[in-house]
Amino acid sequence: MIIRKALNTDLDSLVAFNQAMALETEDLKLDEQTLQRGVKGMLEHSERGFYLVAEVEGAVIGSLMVTFEWSDWRAEQYYWIQSVYVSPEYRRKGIYSALYNQVKQIARDKNDGRCFRLYAEHDNHNAHSTYKKLGMSESHYLMFEETI
Repeated sequence: MIIRKALNTDLDSLVAFNQAMALETEDLKLDEQTLQRGVKGMLEHSERGFYLVAEVEGAVIGSLMVTFEWSDWRAEQYYWIQSVYVSPEYRRKGIYSALYNQVKQIARDKNDGRCFRLYAEHDNHNAHSTYKKLGMSESHYLMFEETI
């Protein structure tokens, strides 16, 4: 398995993974054109963050996206892990762990992040278990949102 930063040539895989994840976790069908613009917008603007992909024998089998948030309280970058997806046949085989460990290594190498955050569906207990095994803990923050 190879873990690498995503390239423009990974666009179709990333779009397909995002569509599958939204359908699986929220029963939501995402607009493909909007999603393509969104994924392309991340791939072309590294100041926003980056995607990592896991590849086996030339096939992309998992991915995640990292976005950046500046903390004025700590004067450092937070890494938000989003859009996590692993193909069903590769789940529970350490793919996410490898992706997450690579995120931490990138932060160490750049010396610009010590806090890693993500949000998870309330009922996704398998994901919660995985995150805890990797050293993450449940935050004391509750998320609110408004769409306008």
